[in-house]
Amino acid sequence: MFELSKDHEDFRKVVRDFAEREVEPHVAQWDKDHHFPADLVPKMGDLGLFGLVVPEEYGGMGEDGDFTSLCVAIEELGRVDQSIGITLSAGVGLGINPILTYGTDEQKERFLPDLVAGRALAGFGLTEPDAGSDAGATRTKAVRDGDEWVVDGAKAFITNSGTDITSVVTVTARTGTREDGAPVISAIMIPSGTPGFTVEPAYDKLGWHISDTHGLTFADCHVPAGNLLGGEGEGYRQFLKTLDDGRIAISALALGMAQRMLEESIEYARTRKAFGRPIGANQGISFQIADLAVSVEAARQLTYKAAWLKDEHNAGRRSVADVKQAASIAKLYSSEAAVSATRVAVQIFGGNGFMEEYPVARFYRDGKILEIGEGTSEVQRMLIARHLGLPA
Repeated sequence: MFELSKDHEDFRKVVRDFAEREVEPHVAQWDKDHHFPADLVPKMGDLGLFGLVVPEEYGGMGEDGDFTSLCVAIEELGRVDQSIGITLSAGVGLGINPILTYGTDEQKERFLPDLVAGRALAGFGLTEPDAGSDAGATRTKAVRDGDEWVVDGAKAFITNSGTDITSVVTVTARTGTREDGAPVISAIMIPSGTPGFTVEPAYDKLGWHISDTHGLTFADCHVPAGNLLGGEGEGYRQFLKTLDDGRIAISALALGMAQRMLEESIEYARTRKAFGRPIGANQGISFQIADLAVSVEAARQLTYKAAWLKDEHNAGRRSVADVKQAASIAKLYSSEAAVSATRVAVQIFGGNGFMEEYPVARFYRDGKILEIGEGTSEVQRMLIARHLGLPA
């Protein structure tokens, strides 16, 4: 059965110390300024966070790391700040993982060492202005012209795509049409600075103010034919697998948020007094915190079961179907539990919870995206139902 090893728990302490030392003192100001701390990324690289699922030949942890360790790191960073947590989650799951899984030796050697070291970041361009959950409606096109691909189109809400250290963005694009009329979807790597590749101004978001998020446009953008990731027409399958892994990572991110809301609520209920006693002495408060503790524990079990299944699958002991179902269940429950946890925490804090000087306000703003990104809650319910054998 799955459980976190002593090595995992020791690693948790290392990441928590890093987060509380390097992130916590600055995060309120970074959030206020909408500042992406690019200088923090190499420090995360030095800690090995970007290489937890990467072989040693590319600078990764090799056998000393696994997917569960990555989830531990994302949880601990997300406990301090969600934007920093998603920077790691997207940097590995959407940036490194597609290149590691589907790239050629030349592509891996070109991009992975810098990405693993935190000297660079990479993004993954799937979502478009008119194609989110319906990724088959992708309109971005790539036309083969001799030894090049010519890319035209637009992507939306792309994480880690416009930082000073972003080196490449992998995008899905139509490269043809099948006999049944369905589009041929392929994945193509587009290095930063390529003529015709424009990073649009950063979004003015409800939350995740520290995270780097941009729209991207491509106009007569020429890249070498060798930038195709995997085979032509394999992009749809590639991003589906990428999203499966990403859903477990988002579950870990949500778990970090829920855990922090539990801790903040307990501390505030112990110290805040009303009518001559701590507010935690009132059942109206204590029962909410008790329920919050239950949801955190459930989210933890679902998250790390899914991560364990992912590692078991990598070792050839579990099926893809097992991982997909566990990923959707964990992502659905943990994201909704985290959003509820922020609402409970703000309510317990009362008027103070509405003030930006208290972390619960920032987490409240950050929470909602967890129910949207990497597949909405509605999509997760659809996938879970299909796995149960219900009609599509």
